[in-house]
Amino acid sequence: MSLVVGIDGGGSTVRAAVVDDGLIVRGQAQGGTANPNVAGRAAAAQTIQAVVQAALAEARITAEQITAVGIGVAGADRAHSENWLREVAAGVLPGARVVPSSDHEIALTGAHGERRGILVLAGTGSLACGANAAGDYVKVGGWGYLLGDEGSGYWLGSMALRAAARADDGREPPTSLTPALLARLALPDGRALVGWLYSAPRTAEVAALAGLVLEHAAAGDRAARAIVETGARELVLAARAVRLRLGMEVLPVAFAGGLLAEPNPLSRRVCDDLGLAAVPVPRYPPVIGAALLALRAAGD
Repeated sequence: MSLVVGIDGGGSTVRAAVVDDGLIVRGQAQGGTANPNVAGRAAAAQTIQAVVQAALAEARITAEQITAVGIGVAGADRAHSENWLREVAAGVLPGARVVPSSDHEIALTGAHGERRGILVLAGTGSLACGANAAGDYVKVGGWGYLLGDEGSGYWLGSMALRAAARADDGREPPTSLTPALLARLALPDGRALVGWLYSAPRTAEVAALAGLVLEHAAAGDRAARAIVETGARELVLAARAVRLRLGMEVLPVAFAGGLLAEPNPLSRRVCDDLGLAAVPVPRYPPVIGAALLALRAAGD
């Protein structure tokens, strides 16, 4: 029997699971952020290794019994951080085969139960990715909030703030987003948005405004609906670009990220444009996707 470890380093939480070759979770644990861009590489490595040790302890398994480890960490894509990912995993599982990945690849593998298919992700950021039967892997988007991330939480929130500013100027008709934003942020008037936005880093706070956009779009506000429709169109465009770059193979589509997890104006519009009958439910979480990559490597 093979025993592997899956590591999912999300933006706010890192999870580790000890999994056998029947996909039975023998032990698991979680900790704080493991994004090296947020915590720093040394602190992120310590957090990941401590969580893996806790998962091993719960499973009553020693590091020497682990055959392989799959690891995907936000902010540490294999394309530019492979050596660091290997060092982190080897530091706690020195005898295991390390399978460095990315947070989006393990999410795709978990969602489909295999490394094949297309994943559309919309959370704080956004991207689409996919893998075909030949093993080719493609990522579209994921450029960050300054260069892209259309359809993401930050993008929706930012577009809501812009809509409020334009309405305040009279460049656009009034929108129900304006009083909702001012109430949420405890601001007296539209002009106060300037001081709030530029006084400190606001990425997470702007992304948190996405829920207001979805709520007001569902209620019929014209500006909110236009934002959602544009965001959905961009996510669909990314998914279609993945399919095109993978040779137009017919591939199943899965969703990830908080904005696409449940039915709402954004997820329903993306479903409609991609020809999906309902919001797809992931087969497994990303941490199991990382374990699946490790099991595949252990079987090679």
